[in-house]
Amino acid sequence: MKKLLAVSILLVSIVIFSGAIDEIKSRGYLLVGLSADFPPFEFVDENGNIVGFDVDLAKEIARRLGVELKIVDMTFDGLIPSLLTKKIDVIISGMTITEERKKVVAFSDPYFDAGQVIVVRKDSDFRPKTYEDLVGKTVAVQIGTTGDIEVSKYDGIKVVRFDKFTDAFLELKRGRADAVVLDSATARAFVAKNPDLVISSGVLSSEQYGIAVRKEDTDLLEFINSVLRELKKSPYDVLIEKWFSE
Repeated sequence: MKKLLAVSILLVSIVIFSGAIDEIKSRGYLLVGLSADFPPFEFVDENGNIVGFDVDLAKEIARRLGVELKIVDMTFDGLIPSLLTKKIDVIISGMTITEERKKVVAFSDPYFDAGQVIVVRKDSDFRPKTYEDLVGKTVAVQIGTTGDIEVSKYDGIKVVRFDKFTDAFLELKRGRADAVVLDSATARAFVAKNPDLVISSGVLSSEQYGIAVRKEDTDLLEFINSVLRELKKSPYDVLIEKWFSE
């Protein structure tokens, strides 16, 4: 009887203290949450596949874990709630590391330096250079993003929020917004394909993207950091060239 009790306690201990990596390997796949409307980090290509810089990072992490990769596409503001409720294992979605987000999730080492810019219509005389120039104007943003957070700090800016940044740009193109604020890399990619738009400002902030995990998943966080450290020795440069070269 005592032996059975001891075995039971041991099994319970294994279940309680087994890490996130063991669970992922036992399952056979890594669940990565992202919002596939953020080129060149994650977007749907002409063949209907989700591709991008973040997707390649996710593939490499899954490969080194020895499991399959499963992408879970959702709205950006749904990513952290989905992570906390264990619908996904990690977030790799051009997510800026902020103190507010760090209260609820743990971030990997930074993997990309970014910043916000202002985009306007080329046929408009409006050429804002700073956030202050947007006071009294209507600004479209993707909900929950750093652009949303930054412009919301200013009284007098009317902020209209959308689930996808492409819908924010549609609002701008239709003349119902005066500007869009979003990350510089994505802005450049979108403006390159939309000659009726122009980036009017320089980079207005200095921020870094990180991979988000649940705070208790310390083993997974350390594994991800080790992958990032290894990638930056060579393959990372290849990814930069692949997704951000002119």
